[in-house]
Amino acid sequence: MDELDHAFWHGLDGHGRPWSDGDALARRYREDVNVFGATRPDAGRAGWDALARLVGPGGTVLVSARPLDLPGTWERLRAIPGVQLVAEAPVGRPDPEALELGTGDVPEMLALTEATAPGPFLSRTHELGAYVGLRHEGRLVAMAGERSRWPGFTEISAVCTDPGFRGRGLSSRLVRHVAAGIEARGDVAFLHTSADNPARSVYERLGFVLRSRPEFVLVRAPRA
Repeated sequence: MDELDHAFWHGLDGHGRPWSDGDALARRYREDVNVFGATRPDAGRAGWDALARLVGPGGTVLVSARPLDLPGTWERLRAIPGVQLVAEAPVGRPDPEALELGTGDVPEMLALTEATAPGPFLSRTHELGAYVGLRHEGRLVAMAGERSRWPGFTEISAVCTDPGFRGRGLSSRLVRHVAAGIEARGDVAFLHTSADNPARSVYERLGFVLRSRPEFVLVRAPRA
């Protein structure tokens, strides 16, 4: 479970390598995939220097840490308090109505995430893992999928429901469906959300347990 303290590094350096750039010290997702970057946990200042080279002078990147040991040459722009929740026991349940989503569904996926703001979701985010959705009269009204992944762990991400369809348990069904796929391959399911997200209580009712309270911090690299 200690690897979860550095989930984004392990995700970037694991399953996410084909969708990221960097080296053994720092990695970041490509600009059309996601906005997160990370340094190797033991890299220290060398890791931040490597990340600065990736984002370029004055470039920005979203990082997650608890706590964030930011070098003085970097600028902290904005921070969102978050929580990390882990399924310590199986929570998955396949849903027969969950539909696989792919490249052809991206415009609808982007529209849904723009309307609901579940977290960073870009034109190629769906390539990071299995994404599924529920439709009503042909329209995508709920979805969920996978983001950070490495042997033993997979993150559930982009959980969202159209505001007009909330209160019907659609997100819960999709979280359980995605978790079922994760557990079927022997991984532990986990997720992140903002600390004030009302959906946190839903995840806890499904069986996810609070593990830590990371911050999601937008940072700017040195300008020169």
